[in-house]
Amino acid sequence: MSQRRVLLVDDHELIRCGVRSLYAEIDNLRIEWLEAVTLLDALEVYARQPPIDAVLLDLNLSDCKGLQGLRRFVECHPGARVAVFSGTADEFVVRQARALGAAAYVHKGALMEDMRRALQALLQARPGKREANMSPNAALFPRFAASALMDRVSELGPRHLEILELVLSGCANQEISQCMSLSLGTVKNYVSALLLALDVKSRSHLISLFR
Repeated sequence: MSQRRVLLVDDHELIRCGVRSLYAEIDNLRIEWLEAVTLLDALEVYARQPPIDAVLLDLNLSDCKGLQGLRRFVECHPGARVAVFSGTADEFVVRQARALGAAAYVHKGALMEDMRRALQALLQARPGKREANMSPNAALFPRFAASALMDRVSELGPRHLEILELVLSGCANQEISQCMSLSLGTVKNYVSALLLALDVKSRSHLISLFR
């Protein structure tokens, strides 16, 4: 039986315990689970305990919000195979995760067999490697029909997208200001520009479009 090492990054102990217990083995793969509760811990564990074949990364940790954690992990460890592990199946978040280099998107609410298949597909890749030109397996991401909203989102600039991610994660303007080191006035201007670009009247309306 082959063995794989997977780093599970989640700040809920019950979730970590459940995943570790339910998926100790998958067909011919034995999984050694490593754990971290913050992004900083995860980055240190990945650097300190190689080889790690895959990372399951929750999107909302105490030291990061939304896709900021994925972005930072991929920047720090470009060779990591990072799968987003999230309770949301929001189309924008899934598309952005894939664009940022996620190797898979695993939904926390998936049926056990679906979760098993997703983990197996993720771990069948070459252990410990994720080539720079490797295309993510489409089967490891939820599928969505094309939409006019996503066409408009695709036209936004990188900074607008980062702020949109944080808005959809539930962050207030002050939190976004602190997270991105921008003035509160600048954040308000970006949010207003987002509302205009996506043709919505309010912040709550904007959030509702992605749920």
